[in-house]
Amino acid sequence: MFCHSGSVPDLEPGAGPTRRALRLLSLLQSRPTWSGPELAERLGVTTRSVRRDVERLRSMGYPVNAQQGTIGGYQLGAGRALPPLLLDDEEAVAVAVSLRLAAGGTVAGASEAALRALTKLDQVLPPRLRSEIAAILAATDMIDSPATEVDPDALLALAKCCRDRRRASFEYVAREGARTERRVEPVRLVATGRRWYLMAWDLEREDWRTFRLDRMTAVTESTWRFDFREHPDPVEYVGRSISSPYRFLARVHVRAPYDEVRARVLPAYGTVSPVDADRCLLEAGSGNLYALAFHLCWLGWDIDVLEPPELRTVLAELGDRMTRAGRSAQS
Repeated sequence: MFCHSGSVPDLEPGAGPTRRALRLLSLLQSRPTWSGPELAERLGVTTRSVRRDVERLRSMGYPVNAQQGTIGGYQLGAGRALPPLLLDDEEAVAVAVSLRLAAGGTVAGASEAALRALTKLDQVLPPRLRSEIAAILAATDMIDSPATEVDPDALLALAKCCRDRRRASFEYVAREGARTERRVEPVRLVATGRRWYLMAWDLEREDWRTFRLDRMTAVTESTWRFDFREHPDPVEYVGRSISSPYRFLARVHVRAPYDEVRARVLPAYGTVSPVDADRCLLEAGSGNLYALAFHLCWLGWDIDVLEPPELRTVLAELGDRMTRAGRSAQS
């Protein structure tokens, strides 16, 4: 994605082929069709040079279609792959703001994709546009937001550290309220739908750790790069980390194929592993057995409870209640 400063003016005579190609791309994006003479006039070249510049854009992956006729015309079409886009200042600000809002959303998969795109855009964004983006975000609130707020600047900083393999430091407040300074090698950000988590190598504890972003402050990017480490699958690791602290940990066999169950169980609510072609193991934690039982019933598949035995009692009690409720509705 290209990000240039403002609308490109008409070129002075003798402009190089690269500048002409960028200007031509900007013109083609501004309206559906241009005639050859119109483009030649705007670029200050001959129609023959326009044809050469069009071929240059095509070689770069831009699908420029040519219309036959007395005058002829050119239009930017849709290709098999998305080529780089040329954005002016207003478009760059609009895209950056939209991506930041989407990165904090709760749509499965969209948050991570928006964050990846925002990281790429931030790399080429002119510094003078950052204050405009910050002003818009400061004046914007979202009604449908995650359960906990995350600083978008911290989110972006950690995403860049993951991408560039650079260390990061931050202050962290643990579950019991203890505040510590942490230095880490970030590997992956994981969004659960309610919260953002960072999987990273903790330099002091020399082990993998999971951190909630809403408990971080003073996030700082380091210039110190680190080498790749073999690591667990981030989604599975975060899922296990956030399930294990619960008072109750259930292990059940779900009578359904692994892929179907895995697609329905978010990492925030449990981990799924295959058993055979028709069953899988679901491990889920909760501070309340009734909430855990409701979640298992909501899945809609038959289950066999392995542990804890108290869960069987709660499921039987709920089953009796539902049966009585169904009978009372019929009477």
